Amino acid sequence: MDTNKKKIAVIGAGPSGLAQLRAFQSAAQSGTDIPEVVCFEKQDNWGGLWNYSWRTGLDEHGEPVHGSMYRYLWSNGPKEGLEFADYSFEEHFGKQIASYPPRAVLFDYIKGRVEKADVRQWIRFKTPVRHVEYDNSSEQFSVTSHDLENDQQTTEMFDHVIVANGHFSTPNVPQFEGFENFNGRIMHAHDFRDAVEFKDKRVLIIGTSYSAEDIGSQCWKYGCKSVTVSHRTAPMGFNWPDNWSEVPLLQKVQGNTATFKDGSSAEVDVIILCTGYKHNFPFMADDLKLTTANRLAANDLYKGVTFVHNPRLFYLGMQDQWYTFNMFDAQAWYVRDAILGKLNAPDKNEMLKDIADRVTKEDALEDDYACIKYQGDYVKELISDTDYPSFDVDGANEAFFQWKKHKKENIMGFRDNCYRSVITGTMAPVHHTKWVDAMDDSFESYINN
Repeated sequence: MDTNKKKIAVIGAGPSGLAQLRAFQSAAQSGTDIPEVVCFEKQDNWGGLWNYSWRTGLDEHGEPVHGSMYRYLWSNGPKEGLEFADYSFEEHFGKQIASYPPRAVLFDYIKGRVEKADVRQWIRFKTPVRHVEYDNSSEQFSVTSHDLENDQQTTEMFDHVIVANGHFSTPNVPQFEGFENFNGRIMHAHDFRDAVEFKDKRVLIIGTSYSAEDIGSQCWKYGCKSVTVSHRTAPMGFNWPDNWSEVPLLQKVQGNTATFKDGSSAEVDVIILCTGYKHNFPFMADDLKLTTANRLAANDLYKGVTFVHNPRLFYLGMQDQWYTFNMFDAQAWYVRDAILGKLNAPDKNEMLKDIADRVTKEDALEDDYACIKYQGDYVKELISDTDYPSFDVDGANEAFFQWKKHKKENIMGFRDNCYRSVITGTMAPVHHTKWVDAMDDSFESYINN
């Protein structure tokens, strides 16, 4: 088959989409004929969520702001669990760096690999995809995109579509009694940008996700008066600072008084909804739309990537995530080889059985450690099918296990620990400033270690 004539659309230039571009570039580098690859990115730069913007709500083009990234975000898991197997932190920075970099440092690292691969010319920036549908007779997808600069829509035909637009940008926003009369600020984590805004404020957080844990920690670090975290099922249970409390689910708000399910109440100035995100693909025709909960074994995806109802369509990074960048790589290399004809999808029944088996295995997992190992095994499984550089996944699992332990020991100090790189074997240095004291998270300050 002459792959030169094939045309591939990648939707999104965040870590997943960029992994896909790097996967194709890596094949081209080793002499393989690759299809024409066109990547559509609605933002004006690559990096997805790591491309920080001060904007919230709608952007300058009236598009929903994609980013949920906030100013003082630091990696909430060890970098040793997400290091690219083909591009180490040491290669990028010329030295080993501490284990929990802030966002500007991680963004620089993500960018470094794709700059080295020289794939930027494959990306159309400020060009969201408006509609994708499949034509059975031509076996092609029509992709309608919108060039925001010139306000022009174009429809083109593609042989494959790879959806990599992420699933942490469309907020899930619940309503609670009394919100309309609350005498303070109500916002979703998606619109949180700067903890300094909440200095001396009494903050109520709804939810127990990573964003709840981290936004609460940020607010505490930058001087809020108190943090109250309201949970639906169970408290996070860490050893929080004195001005921090965990309570059952919010029932109602009157004025500034929040009342919880156990009858207790608290006076609050700010309510931050850390209530998760929705998988949202408004640009996909209904028969191509992935519908799944945020879980490790996503619905309808064979091997976690191939859309079972149309195997010419792929989705990257749609799982709940312990692993991130290196898992997106494993998926992208797998998808590339499926498109190049090196890997064949079985018939639909076998694919459905693969999905059902993954769901059953996930449902039987007993704790977070088992979930980490499950996803590590998934990464290993995909890598074994391609030429993605093999790396010590068990070692990465171990970094995650240590991270879980360190959080239990000291939730406000876990970022002061360091781990060994599974790519180079080098131990990370201790950062020059403890996380609670590091108020300057700029690239320059962090790298000067």
